[in-house]
Amino acid sequence: MEEEHSSNLDTGKAERSVWLMKCPLVVAKSWQSQAAASASSSESSKHLAKVILSVDPLHSDDPASVEFTMQMAGPETATVPKSYSLNMFKDFVPMCVFSETNQGKVGIEGKVEHKFDMKPHNENIEEYRKLCRERTNKSMIKNRQIQVIDNDRGVLMRPMPGMIGLIASNSKDKKKTLPVKGSDMKRTRRDRGELEDIMFKLFERQPNWALKQLVQETDQPAQFLKEILNELCVYNKRGTNQGTYELKPEYKKSAEETGDD
Repeated sequence: MEEEHSSNLDTGKAERSVWLMKCPLVVAKSWQSQAAASASSSESSKHLAKVILSVDPLHSDDPASVEFTMQMAGPETATVPKSYSLNMFKDFVPMCVFSETNQGKVGIEGKVEHKFDMKPHNENIEEYRKLCRERTNKSMIKNRQIQVIDNDRGVLMRPMPGMIGLIASNSKDKKKTLPVKGSDMKRTRRDRGELEDIMFKLFERQPNWALKQLVQETDQPAQFLKEILNELCVYNKRGTNQGTYELKPEYKKSAEETGDD
C-alpha cells in the first residue's frame, strides 16, 4: 500500500524553493478574479504582481537592511492599493506545498524557503483604511424587505390545526391559572392542649394514623403536628402498620381509663 501511494505522488518539484505569504482579503479576491478571467480566456496567464528587493549598499551584511516590497499589476487592481510591504519571518516550521489536479493526481510544488506577512505600504495606508471602512459599512447594512400580503382577512396569520400546542404561552399567565393546592395554604396553629385533646379523640376512633391523614383531619401544619406526635405516639417503621403512628402505652392506658369513666 505504501509503494502504491508513493508512486501516485509527483516529487519532481520537491526541491524547488517557494515563498509562503499571508495577504489581505482584498488582494486574495483580486488575484482569484484575475486567475478565473485568464482561465476562461485563451490568453496566457498574466503576472499578478512583482516583488522588489531593496538592499542598503552601506550595510549589505546586515539582514535588517534587506526590504521586500510588492507592487500589484494589472488593470483589475484599480480599486486595490498598489504597494505592499513584505515582513519576512526568520523562524518558522519547515513546510512543503502540495497540489492536486481534478484527476486526483497529487504532487509536491516545493518546500517553503521564506514566509512573509503582507501589509499595505505606508504610502497606501490611508487608502487601505478607507477600503476597510467601506467594507465594514457594507456588512452592517441589513437588506430587509417588506412584503404586502394580498389576503387581508388574516388567514395567513391564523394558527393551523395542530399548531396550538406549539404556541408558547407566557409564564406569568401559567402562574395565574395554576390552582392553589391545599398543602400550599397557610394553616393556623391551634392551642397545644386543644390539639392534644383532638389527637386523643382521633386515636380512640382508630389506633393507627398516617401523618398525611392527621394533617387532613386536624388542618394543622405538618411540622407542628410532628412535634405533638413525637411526644404522644410511636412511629411504626416495620410490620403491618408500617408508616403510621400509634399512641404510646402510657397514653393508651389513660385513654382507656378516660373512656371507661
